[in-house]
This record gives sequence, C-alpha cells and structure tokens, in this order.
Amino acid sequence: MVDSWERARHILEAAGLDPGRLAHVAPLTGGTYNTVEELRLTDGTRYVLKIPPAAATPGLRHERRLLVSEAEFYRSAARTGVPVPRLVSMGDDFLLMTACPGDSWDDGSLTDAEQAALRAELGRHTARLHRVTGPGFGYPSGALGPLAPDWRTAFTTMFDAVLDDARRYGARLPRPADAVARTARSAYGALDEVTVPCLVHFDLWRGNILVDRSAGDARIGGLIDGERMFWGDPLAEFVSLALLGDIKRDEAFLAGYRETGGRALFDVPARLRLALYRAYLYLIMISETVPRQVGQEQQRWVQGAVAPELVGALDEIETLLAGPAQPRSRSGLFRSAPR
Repeated sequence: MVDSWERARHILEAAGLDPGRLAHVAPLTGGTYNTVEELRLTDGTRYVLKIPPAAATPGLRHERRLLVSEAEFYRSAARTGVPVPRLVSMGDDFLLMTACPGDSWDDGSLTDAEQAALRAELGRHTARLHRVTGPGFGYPSGALGPLAPDWRTAFTTMFDAVLDDARRYGARLPRPADAVARTARSAYGALDEVTVPCLVHFDLWRGNILVDRSAGDARIGGLIDGERMFWGDPLAEFVSLALLGDIKRDEAFLAGYRETGGRALFDVPARLRLALYRAYLYLIMISETVPRQVGQEQQRWVQGAVAPELVGALDEIETLLAGPAQPRSRSGLFRSAPR
C-alpha cells in the first residue's frame, strides 16, 4: 500500500514546494472515481491532491485520463475570474491544485433568499465559463480520440461510447440500447446548430459547488471537480446544473446567466439538444454503477430516480419530432440521417 504522507511529500517536492512543511494529509470524501486528499502545510496553506485509479480498474471509455481534462478545465477557467482551483502541478499519476474555500452546497443550511442569490451568482459564473472557446469539440483527454471539427461528430462519438459501455457491462437500461440509439439518432440534426466549441464543466451539481461563509454572506467559494469537462455546446451544462430537474424553472440562475451574456433560449432545436444531453448524462449514471460495483441502495436509487429521467428525455425527443411542424436546422430536417 502506498504511504499517503510519502506520496504527498514526493509530489510537493516535484511541484517546487518544501515537503518538510507538510503538516496534514487526510482523505476527502464525495468523489466516486479518483482518490482525493487534502494536504495542509505548516503555514495553513491547503492543497488538493488527486490520484487516478490503477489503469486496470474497470471504467467507462470516456473516463480514461480524466485528470488531463480536469487540468484543462482549471487552466481555461483561470482566464475568466470564476472561483476555481489553481493548477499547481500534474504528472501521469497525480494532479495537485489549490483548495477553494467553503463546503459543498447544502440546501438545508441556506435560506430561500440565500438560495436565490447563490443561483444567480452561479448563473453569472457559468456564463463567464462559456465565453472560453477551445480548439475543437470533445474531450481534451483524447480518451475517445482527437478533438473533432464539428459538434455532431464529437457528441455522437461520446453517445455511442457510453452505449457501448452499457452493452459491455450489461447495464440495466430502462429501454434496450438499440432503441435508445435510434431515438437519439433521430435528433442528431439539431447538433448542427452548434458551431463554436465552448468550455463545459458538465458536472456542476451541488456537490461540486462550494459555498463560503467566511466573509459573512453565503457566496460561491469554488467550482470544483472539472474532470468531466469537454469542449462543446454550452446548453449541455444545464443538465447537471438542474440534475434530475428542469433548468427552465430555475429563474434565478437563468437571470444571472443572461445578465452576464449567456444565451439561454429554449426553442425546439435547443430542447432537442437538451434532451440528448440529459439522455447522455443519465446513461453515464446508470452504466457506471456496474464497473463501480455500487451497493444495492445506490442501485435502487439509480433505477428509481435516474432511469425514469432517461425515459423522459427520450420521450421528449420523440414528442418534439412528432409535432405538426418539423423543425429545421442549418443542415435541414432534424430527422436527417446521422453522419
């Protein structure tokens, strides 16, 4: 077994920091993939160290080299003024970053007024993130291949990969994988509306949002765990921001997002894309339960809460495309065959 203190000292030294100042090493909970530890130095400075699982550990295809994507997120987000960890050092088997102030967002400790103010602040931060553009579409880790020149190519590769994972692991999907694929393909034309690859965190549920009260009022202290980021459609961000819910009902968030220049329209093309992104995330959440060998309680929750949301996203695609007027994109009917 690797000694956490020895590993932490070695990494601090590699990062140009004095390993003799290490005063505290402790695991951080909440993550489900990487090993995460807090390092504290004698002067009180805090860092977060991430260690990926062994290469032979079962996982989903897009999860390879997640730390490469996380490092890219922090480098890119640093230009926006949004509170995120600062990348300190990285290697093939670690990522070292600064720690952000605050604790995971806990609804029970916040008043309604604080909730609304935080959601508006989150909207402003998210709009700033989406101003950052990348060199192509897809995961910067290269787990699914190089960045693509267009969003349809990138996203269909991502979607096909998680469906392949579901088949390979025998995940318990609420509909057969081939049926899921057919419904998704029917909406792929909507993806052609997206022409600029924007920075998308894609995991901004409340567990990855820190709330800081050190100055009195509740403020967002950091947006963390950017390992799921990709270059793509900003609309995809809204799925985790309203996990198992509907972002269109989050008036405070949308007000902050639009106030800072974010574009949030929900016409038919946008609703089709949003349904595709919901289906993608919920496929991930269902499929990952197998390689991670989750317990029965978690499995019951996924089947009871997540699987119906996947069905709802697929049903919405079918309903929108069965409407009286077929929506069109720059490339023609959304029923057009996929590339």
